[in-house]
Amino acid sequence: MSKIVLASSNKGKLKELSQLFAEFDTEVVPQSTFNIIDAEETGLTFVENAIIKARHACEQTGLPAISDDSGIEADALNGEPGIYSARYSGSEATAQKNLQALLDALKDTPKSKRTARYQCVIVFMRHSIDPTPLICQASWEGTILTAPRGDGGFGYDPIFWVEEHQCTAGELTPEQKHAISHRGKAIRQFIDQFQRLNPS
Repeated sequence: MSKIVLASSNKGKLKELSQLFAEFDTEVVPQSTFNIIDAEETGLTFVENAIIKARHACEQTGLPAISDDSGIEADALNGEPGIYSARYSGSEATAQKNLQALLDALKDTPKSKRTARYQCVIVFMRHSIDPTPLICQASWEGTILTAPRGDGGFGYDPIFWVEEHQCTAGELTPEQKHAISHRGKAIRQFIDQFQRLNPS
C-alpha cells in the first residue's frame, strides 16, 4: 500500500507522520488534497474521535485512512483539556491561544501538581466499513511549565517539560521527539502491527 489518507488538516501532524512513514515507501496524503472538510468530532474519547475521522476520510476518498486523535491531560484539571486540546480556547482557537488558556488554568497550581501527559490514539481503516480497525494508543509523561520555551514542535510542546532531556518538547529535535513522543510510540506500534498484517 503506497498511499494513505491522513484524516486531518493539521500541518504539524502531517509533517511528523510523513517523516515516520518515509522509510516504508508510503505516502501520507492530507485529506485537504481531496477538498474534504474535517469530520465533526462528536466522540467523548480519543478512540471514538479517531474512528469518526478515519471513517469519514475513507468514505470521502475510497482510500485507506489513518487518523490521529491526541491531546494533553493535566492532572490538576482532571484530565483537561483532553479531547478538547485543539479547541481549548474556544471557537476561534489557535495553538497560541490554547497554550495560554492552559497556562491560565494552571496559574495557581504549584510545580509538584503540574504533572501532565500527551495521549495519542492512531486508527487505521482499510475502508469505511472496516469491522476491525487497527487501533494503537500511547502516552508521554511530563509536566507543564509556567512559560513557553523553544519554538519547535507544535501545540503545547513549548510548555511540556521532558524530564529525561531536561528541556521542553519544543526544544527537542524532530528525531529526539519521534523517539519518545506519544505519537512516535503509537506510530511504531501501528507500523509493527501493520507489517504483521501485510507481510511482504
